[in-house]
Amino acid sequence: MGHEHHHEVETMGDRRLFVAITINMLLTLAQIIGGIISGSLALIADALHNFSDAASLLIALVARKIGRQPADHFKTFGYKRAEVIAALINLVTLVIVGLYLIYEALWRIYEPQIIEGWMVIIVAGIALLVDIATALLTYTMSKKSINMRAAFLHNVSDALASVGVIVAGTFIILYEWYWTDTLLTLLIAGYVLYQAVTLLPRTIHILMQGAPEGVTVDEVIKTMEGVDGVSNVHHLHIWQLDEHSNALEAHVVIADFSQSAAVKRALKSELEQRYAITHSTLEFEVDHCGNGYC
Repeated sequence: MGHEHHHEVETMGDRRLFVAITINMLLTLAQIIGGIISGSLALIADALHNFSDAASLLIALVARKIGRQPADHFKTFGYKRAEVIAALINLVTLVIVGLYLIYEALWRIYEPQIIEGWMVIIVAGIALLVDIATALLTYTMSKKSINMRAAFLHNVSDALASVGVIVAGTFIILYEWYWTDTLLTLLIAGYVLYQAVTLLPRTIHILMQGAPEGVTVDEVIKTMEGVDGVSNVHHLHIWQLDEHSNALEAHVVIADFSQSAAVKRALKSELEQRYAITHSTLEFEVDHCGNGYC
């Protein structure tokens, strides 16, 4: 029953993603057309950001489907890291988009263009509604996935960018402040780069088999050596299999090998409860020195 419920939740999440991808792709097309007609670089910048969001949602959807595949003899730990790889692809794409927007905005300073304010406001208003709808579709899933969290934050930032574009269009109509379009483009680009730089280190850390956040090797060794029957722990490695699963392997020196089964149960229980380490491989050694590890 629990498995069926989980499957229904996953299927519903996939449907939400598909709807979000569709409306974002349609919005991107509308913004690009509107930006070309109006001459607004900020509108095109927001369209590119929206396109990157739609692409990231598509990659996340594919990664979710791949990640649900069970472990096999090719991928013995399973395919959950597909979502982490997807996050890396999305974030690198964001960096490229952000740098391109900065280049275009700086070039526009030397070649200013007339911008049609009303077109900017109308298209940005439609974009704002779509961004809010997409954010609502991805909010629930964002709580458990770095991919979906990034997608949700992107849509929230898109909504803010659309508000900014509306404000810029208003200034253009009222005061002919065409420079506000260039300024807003730089602000959108800066926010895109900020998001990417914020999430990239964590994504790379997981792919580099880094230790879980807030967990240190010395602390784990101290905890394991505090278990009755354990004399010493060495050759310890801790890493994240994916965003939610931690793994450990270590050599454990014990005084009485006949107690290895009991010690193993105690160690695995302690590791899971204190550090959320659900996969641990322990190699036991007998203490022949009487003082731990020699």
